[in-house]
Amino acid sequence: MQSEAVLQAIENQRKYERKRFVVLSVFCLILVISFVLDIMTGPSMLDASRVLYAIFEFIGLPFQVDASTQVIVTNLRLPIALMAIIVGGSLGVGGAEMQTLLNNSMASPYTLGMAAAAGFGAAITLYFGSLGLDSNYAVPLGAFICCMLSACFLFALASMRHISSGQLILAGIALLFLFQSLLSLVQFVSSPELSQQILFWLFGSLSKATWGNLFVTSLVVVVGVALLLKDSWKLTALRLGEERAKSVGVNVAKLRLKTLFIVALMTATVTSFVGIIGFVGIVAPNIAKMLVGEDQRFFLPLSFLIGAFLLSTASVLSKVIVPGALFPIGIVTAIIGVPFFFWLIIAKRG
Repeated sequence: MQSEAVLQAIENQRKYERKRFVVLSVFCLILVISFVLDIMTGPSMLDASRVLYAIFEFIGLPFQVDASTQVIVTNLRLPIALMAIIVGGSLGVGGAEMQTLLNNSMASPYTLGMAAAAGFGAAITLYFGSLGLDSNYAVPLGAFICCMLSACFLFALASMRHISSGQLILAGIALLFLFQSLLSLVQFVSSPELSQQILFWLFGSLSKATWGNLFVTSLVVVVGVALLLKDSWKLTALRLGEERAKSVGVNVAKLRLKTLFIVALMTATVTSFVGIIGFVGIVAPNIAKMLVGEDQRFFLPLSFLIGAFLLSTASVLSKVIVPGALFPIGIVTAIIGVPFFFWLIIAKRG
């Protein structure tokens, strides 16, 4: 009788895992569709067949397309579409791990002040004339340094004894308000032209994506996600509570610092190239949690896929809201994110 119950439990678990694989497959499919739509949309609309032929020719398959389409796809739109996937996935994973570490569904790199710190770094770099360097390199570097400085403050707190998750969240919120205030100060003392530059960067934009910064971003994100997946069992155990995680051999303090560092590095890298993008890091993990639970083997990849899908969809919308104009993608993610946010609140209440 007991063996039958065990077998039944195993069978139920296998069914649940098959369901999770189906969910992952569905989001892979809709992400591919969104990716193709992102390349299709723009000042000159392209049909799906021309886009696919251009991509196939680019990766070396025997397909041919006219030269102008090939240039538009491979030199202009493909880096932007891929950057949307990498950045969105990174923000989704970052939010997922922050929520796991702090046991709070509102935690994300944005709400913990890292994105605001990157914004301040970019603003202060612009204010000082890029410190004599090319702005294409100086602004991302300034954003990266300030984001990592704010992360170091969180590392220092996390390494202290008797610091709870709630206290870390409060510290992150304090950093968020601090850097937003400093940003406002920089804008207040800047000229109208410079203030406009800072504001456009703060809204977030994928328009400056190139193959070079895409390579750097992809490398950091892929390595970061791989390292987090390696610790998936430990992170899943942590969701049972710190005491239980310690009882099964997890070094909670070391895991917290390592995960914070990886998330901070990914956030600093993506934010330094595309600006501040909110809501993705909060919404994506919450949707993933509702669909596949908190087993990190599924929760982490699905958070990546949903984050990538949200930002890819926002990229499409940013180009079609006003034909011929490019909306800052940070505004679009907020417009998409707020209804999702309220839906999550209502769904959890139910």
